[in-house]
Amino acid sequence: MKVFTTGQVAKLCKVAPRTVSKWFDAGRLKGYRIPGSQDRRIPREYLIKFLKEHGMPLGDLEDGIFAKVLVVAQDQILIDNLSRELPPEKSFKVSVAASGFDAGIQAESFHPDCVIVDFSIGKTESVQICQNLRRNGEFSDVILIALLPDDGSAASFDRSSINETFKKPFDPALLAERLRTLIGTRKELV
Repeated sequence: MKVFTTGQVAKLCKVAPRTVSKWFDAGRLKGYRIPGSQDRRIPREYLIKFLKEHGMPLGDLEDGIFAKVLVVAQDQILIDNLSRELPPEKSFKVSVAASGFDAGIQAESFHPDCVIVDFSIGKTESVQICQNLRRNGEFSDVILIALLPDDGSAASFDRSSINETFKKPFDPALLAERLRTLIGTRKELV
């Protein structure tokens, strides 16, 4: 559990440390005092809750609390179902790419924790997306999930670059829970 000083909170919120102390003393910002001292400490989850309640930007905290998921798909129903199961209220941010080229651009700007590739866009392009992500050192630890079509054929390709596979049709809620578990081992989601 990450804990912040009033000075650190002030820097994150771009206010004076005295302002943070006033929030704390008024009971608006939860935390605790160090025994035998006037020093205050604010646990991360209380700070995030306070910022959200007051409509303040999360700033540097945002990367640490949201699981960023890039969905590479063209199936709008699939995209809608995944977006519904991965809402910001459950600490998810979803971005969508329709092609391998778009996926590369999105990955560079969005910095996803997980990339979900719908193999319905084409096996060759899908495999290429996975291989390109794995070759790039910046994305070597990104979780890759393949959504395989249920077309009766056994999808034969090198799965070493892929962390998980789901065969369509699948339960989007189950995928969301699996993502929460996989990403939750790497970052502390709220």
